[in-house]
Amino acid sequence: MARISYRLPPLPISVLVVSLLFYQSAGLNSEGQYLLDIKSRIGDTYNHLSNWNPNDSTPCGWKGVDCTSDYNPVVWCLDLSSMNLSGSLSPSLGGLVHLTLLNLSFNALSQNIPGEIGNCSSLEFLYLNNNHFESQIPVELARLSCLTALNIANNRISGPFPDQIGNLSSLSLLIAYSNNITGPLPASLGNLKRLRTFRAGQNLISGSLPSEIGGCESLEYLGLAQNQLSGEIPKEIGMLQNLTDLILLSNQISGPIPMELSNCTYLRTLALYDNKLVGPIPKELGNLECLKRLYLYRNKLNGTIPREIGNLSSALEIDFSENELTGEIPIELKNIAGLSLLYIFENKLTGVIPAELTTLENMTKLDLSTNYLTGTIPVGFQHLKHLIMLQLFGYIPSGVQHCKPLVQLHLAVNGLGGSFPSDLCKLANLSSLELDQNTFTGLIPTEIGQCHALQRLHLSGNYFTSELPKEIGKLSQLVFFNVSTNSLTGVIPAEIFSCKMLQRLDLTRNHFVGALPGEIGALSQLEILKLSENQLSENIPVEVGKLSRLTDLQMGGNSFSGEIPAELGGISSLQITLNLSYNNLTGPIPAELGNLVLLEFLLLNDNHLSGEIPGAFDKLSSLLGCNFSNNDLTGPLPSLPLFQKTSISSFLGNKGLCGGPLGNCNESPQLSSHPSDTKGTSVRLGKIIAIISAVIGGISLILIIVIIHFMRRPVDMVAPLQDTPPSSLVSDIYFSPKDGFTFQDLVVATENFDDSFILGRGACGTVYKAVLRCG
Repeated sequence: MARISYRLPPLPISVLVVSLLFYQSAGLNSEGQYLLDIKSRIGDTYNHLSNWNPNDSTPCGWKGVDCTSDYNPVVWCLDLSSMNLSGSLSPSLGGLVHLTLLNLSFNALSQNIPGEIGNCSSLEFLYLNNNHFESQIPVELARLSCLTALNIANNRISGPFPDQIGNLSSLSLLIAYSNNITGPLPASLGNLKRLRTFRAGQNLISGSLPSEIGGCESLEYLGLAQNQLSGEIPKEIGMLQNLTDLILLSNQISGPIPMELSNCTYLRTLALYDNKLVGPIPKELGNLECLKRLYLYRNKLNGTIPREIGNLSSALEIDFSENELTGEIPIELKNIAGLSLLYIFENKLTGVIPAELTTLENMTKLDLSTNYLTGTIPVGFQHLKHLIMLQLFGYIPSGVQHCKPLVQLHLAVNGLGGSFPSDLCKLANLSSLELDQNTFTGLIPTEIGQCHALQRLHLSGNYFTSELPKEIGKLSQLVFFNVSTNSLTGVIPAEIFSCKMLQRLDLTRNHFVGALPGEIGALSQLEILKLSENQLSENIPVEVGKLSRLTDLQMGGNSFSGEIPAELGGISSLQITLNLSYNNLTGPIPAELGNLVLLEFLLLNDNHLSGEIPGAFDKLSSLLGCNFSNNDLTGPLPSLPLFQKTSISSFLGNKGLCGGPLGNCNESPQLSSHPSDTKGTSVRLGKIIAIISAVIGGISLILIIVIIHFMRRPVDMVAPLQDTPPSSLVSDIYFSPKDGFTFQDLVVATENFDDSFILGRGACGTVYKAVLRCG
């Protein structure tokens, strides 16, 4: 007998799921079934939806679900925002036809937005922002005729805005920034008569801004920054009489600025910078009496600055920099009483700096540099109490040498260029010259030796080349000399060590070669010596040990060879850092370095040092950090507590170190018999016994030492300008000058060493707390 088989048509998966759920919870209404299907596709790590009970008759008591309060309640609000939900969004969402508000923002939902959402015909507020939604905006969204707010920002949505978006006649808020939306803006946007906010920046939108945008008669905020828009700004933009913010920065928009913008009389922010705009600045912009921020920089605008800009009585910030503007700075700018920022740098402006600008009492930042301005700097600038940045020139003006009474010339961090103005050396009274952190190039002129009164010479952070002129040695009054971070070459001239008054010498990060002259030992007043990151070679001269006032010695990142001079152990004032890392030093570590009882950081890593770490290092009670890694050291670590707590990375890369973080030594270690430890085994044991006895018998002495440690910094001694390690324990470190901070950073961080930043005072000085910008 033949069997007869019947094949039923397959059911859609979503119908099967809902049917199964319905079978399991027959008492739950249809909206509850849809919600359970939505939950089935969502990852709920923190069980926010744990009370979604299939045995309930309605979902009205579930978390995130709100129902109407009438006889037959229906779901009108689903708010699952900020619940750390993942997974995808179920098409069953379309069954919630009474939904008015849907908020799924700030989760990790992914995949596409289901087209079935277009069935939620009552939806007014849709927030899907800050998720991982992909694919395109579903065309079905255009069926939501009641929708007033749509936020899909910060997702991964791609493709263009659908042409049908113009059907959302009730829409007042459209936010779609930070996605991957492409293509041109649809002309149908002009149909959105109620649209008040449209933000779609940080996408890949191309094409021109459609002229139909003028039909959005209610528009207040138009933000399309950082896209690929091109073409001209349509003159129809002037039809947006309610517009308060126009943000079109960082596109490829070309052509002129339309004068019709002056019709947008409520405009508060106009940001058109970083485009390809050409032509003059329309004088009609002066009619925008409500404008607070006007940013037109980094375009190709030309012509003069309209005098009518002075009519912007509400303006706070104006930036016309990096254009091709010509003519003079209009004195009418003085009428903008509240102006706090005025940037006009990198143009072709001529004439004098109007003295009227000095009447702008609220000015905090003024940059007129890199123009062709002439004349004098108005003296009134010194009376602007709120001024924190003043940059006026691209080059030091000629004629400055005629300022005979000039004692201090400080032009640091001004973007100044050109060569070193040798005429400055004709200023017989000049005692302080600071040109650091600019873009000067070429040679340091030999005429520098004529500045006989010079005490402070700061040239770091420029592009000076060639050799350091030996004529600097004629500056007998020089106390501070810093040429770090340049491209200087050749040997360090021995003549500079004739500057017997030098207290701080910084030559770091250049290309100096050869030996360090032994004449350096003549600098009896030297407190800070920084030679890191050069190509210096040969032995470290023993004369360095004569620098009896030295507190900071930085010689890392060179090619010094030979042994570490034992004489360095005689610099009893060495307090901050001894950095000899990243060189080619060999031989034992001198036991004499154990005499540096004030030293806080000792960096000997990445050399070829051998033997043991001297037991005399037990005396380095002030040490906060050390690094001995990548040498050829052997034997046990000294018993100094710091060595027992320091990270193992500070000792790795050696032949046979043991103890402390490296673990117990397998056998009783042999005491070092290197020539540098001249007192032998018995003397070392005697030292250990003496230390133990002192600890047992003198706890009070230790307390005194701790107190002195926190009070001993001299008041005029700042932390290393570029190589200072942090105060916490640090291991495996090379304090490259690239990673540090400058004296100016300290001045800013302590508000010129204001008393409010003082931690304490002691017999030897004052300790300040400084929080730098880098944290």
